[in-house]
Order: sequence, then structure tokens, then C-alpha cells
Amino acid sequence: MSAIYLGEFEQLVLLAVLRLGEKAYGVPIRAEIENRAGRKVTVGALYATLDRLESKGLVHSWFADATAQRGGRSKRYFKLLPAGVEALSSSRAVFDRMWEGLNV
Repeated sequence: MSAIYLGEFEQLVLLAVLRLGEKAYGVPIRAEIENRAGRKVTVGALYATLDRLESKGLVHSWFADATAQRGGRSKRYFKLLPAGVEALSSSRAVFDRMWEGLNV
């Protein structure tokens, strides 16, 4: 399999999905990035990125049952796939190699 290159925001989204596990849907993913990275996240940017990551085969999404609390709407959950874990690991290794030997 050829290397999949991830942008910074893609990495943040994948890490948030990984960190949240079974609770990974839009609102907590967004909060996780905003709280840990100190970066504002728009809903549009988040879902565009999640859709792109799914099309790359790095995450899988599914809809839970609709609930009355959400006005009959269902939550869309996300799970990191093995290819997503590999892409994150590869990205980290690249940055580790680039930082090696630098004293900044």
C-alpha cells in the first residue's frame, strides 16, 4: 500500500476519533480538538475532513438510532480503521525523523 499523507487538521481529527473511541461523533470530536489543540473548528470543516478521511479508507462512519432528545435525528459515529492507525503512525514517524537532532 502506498503512503497516505495527512495534513495537520486530518491528523488532529484522526487523533480525536482515536482518543474518543465509542463516543466519537461530531460534537465531542470538535470539542476534543478545540480543548486539546486550542484551535477553533467549524462544523463544515470537521465534516468535510471526516468525509475525506472516510473516502481514503481511514475511518468508518455509521448512524445510530434516532432519538427524541435530538428531534428525531440520529448521530453519525466514527471509528478509526487499521489504515487510519497506520497513516497516523507513519505521519508521526516522519515528524520524529524531521525533528531528530534539532535543538530548538
